[in-house]
Amino acid sequence: AMSGKKGNAIVYSLVARETVILAEYAAGTGNFASVTRKILEKIPGGDSRMSYVCDRHIFHIMVFDGLTYMCMAEEDFGRRVAFSFLEDIKNKFSSTYGERGRTALAYSMNEDFSRVLAKQMEHYSASGDGDKIERVKADMDDVKNVMVDNIEKVLKRGEKIELLVDKTDNLNQQSIRFKKHSSQLKTAMWWQNARLMIFVAVAVVTVGLIAYWSSK
Repeated sequence: AMSGKKGNAIVYSLVARETVILAEYAAGTGNFASVTRKILEKIPGGDSRMSYVCDRHIFHIMVFDGLTYMCMAEEDFGRRVAFSFLEDIKNKFSSTYGERGRTALAYSMNEDFSRVLAKQMEHYSASGDGDKIERVKADMDDVKNVMVDNIEKVLKRGEKIELLVDKTDNLNQQSIRFKKHSSQLKTAMWWQNARLMIFVAVAVVTVGLIAYWSSK
């Protein structure tokens, strides 16, 4: 069970560049990491907004300037509020990191920005009614035109997925306890970064040797 109004909570949020997650926060545990990865692999490159329904939750997504801002909310959570949250997160991430998100390694912003995600998730979830939230200065009138699809759109033909969510009881008014739920994904991202660094190192050494031998 969750304190506060039923259905009025953002359970999970992240900032990513393509499939590279830069920061994330979860108000509970579950398998959203695997579902999130499938969604990130299918997101179009250009600026866009979309929502995917999965069981009793909805993944709301905003892509802007090469970065993806995503949150997973309970099905009754207002879409306008969800996209106001994403707009807020986008502005905070941009003002904090500028262009660094374009080249940052996986989870390199997580230690600091996960706290921002947690605070804003709590604020928007507790507010519940969109009219009570101080509006982000953005035109959200076209939220009704955001594409809404079933999660099956991003799955392989015939593939089924069950979203597992174990929410904490303290999202609404109390501080949120961070639970790391995606260690496998983080390990995969670490190896991805490590392989890149090794490739760069080999390339540098190779160029150095070529330069050395050509100068003799």
